[in-house]
Amino acid sequence: MSQLVPFLRRWGISLASLIGGVLTLFVFRRGLPKVSLIVGYLLLLWLLVALLVQVRETLSGSETRISRFVLTATEYTIQTLYHGVLLFLLPAYWAATTLASPNALFLALLIVLALLATFDPWYRAVVHPFPWFGYVFFLVSIFGALNLALPLVGVPPFWALLISAWLAVLALTPAVCRARAWRWRTGLVVTALVGLVVASAAALRPIVIPPAPLFLASKSLGWTVGTIDSLEPIAGSIRAADLQQRGLVAYTAIYAPAGLRQPVEHVWRREGRIINVVRLTPVEGGRQEGYRTFSRKTAFPTDSVGRWTVDVMTASGQLIGRLRFRVVE
Repeated sequence: MSQLVPFLRRWGISLASLIGGVLTLFVFRRGLPKVSLIVGYLLLLWLLVALLVQVRETLSGSETRISRFVLTATEYTIQTLYHGVLLFLLPAYWAATTLASPNALFLALLIVLALLATFDPWYRAVVHPFPWFGYVFFLVSIFGALNLALPLVGVPPFWALLISAWLAVLALTPAVCRARAWRWRTGLVVTALVGLVVASAAALRPIVIPPAPLFLASKSLGWTVGTIDSLEPIAGSIRAADLQQRGLVAYTAIYAPAGLRQPVEHVWRREGRIINVVRLTPVEGGRQEGYRTFSRKTAFPTDSVGRWTVDVMTASGQLIGRLRFRVVE
């Protein structure tokens, strides 16, 4: 008991926060958060970070109890907002992530930041001694929330990716102006230009960011038959002779929010090498069960043995999901 009290004093709130987060994610059935709620969170977060940037130096140098209390309360409120935003983002990005692909790295970053924001001792050990690390939380939270929110109002995911990257960097203007003792006009010009560079980098490698809120509602692979409704599913590996004789159909149902129209394609690969790119009818958002698409492939290489994938991609290069199958002799 003598050791339990100090442990609960140090970790109790963090453990309660973790349990609450887990219940929120896995017990309660949650749809995508409302745009107004996300925007409200982001505005409050930006205002508090801008305020903290301006007053941190003054309050840190003050010895009064009130100043220390105000600084601690502000920092804790910002940490709580990070925690809330990241919990909003995790379900949507989890659904949109293909784990064995580059976009899993962004999901891993969200999980790491969410855990740090959950456990107060870890957050204090990482962020308080190194205030710049707090701006990592800020950038990822702003970017991730905008990247999720903009498609909910009809902005295509690729443009949402670019706009979110630019705005996230632009939102750092108060911190940059304070650190460099610049005027706001100078700071805005610099962050706007840096934001364009970051957005250009995102445009070159869009596959590293999951295309939230798009995700695969269902997927299956079957033999080519008369109609898609009579799809004959495949179990296990596929014999090369059967593949050449019967052909395959890749069936996918893609969820997209109402009002969004997104061109997609199926990219057939063998051992990572592109064999075919099939452009499909653009996805129309708003269907709870997902917008059904399929591609049929009957012409396979003579040597078709190996590992195959069908990547479900946006036309701009973001990976929505993946089907896998193996061809044997």
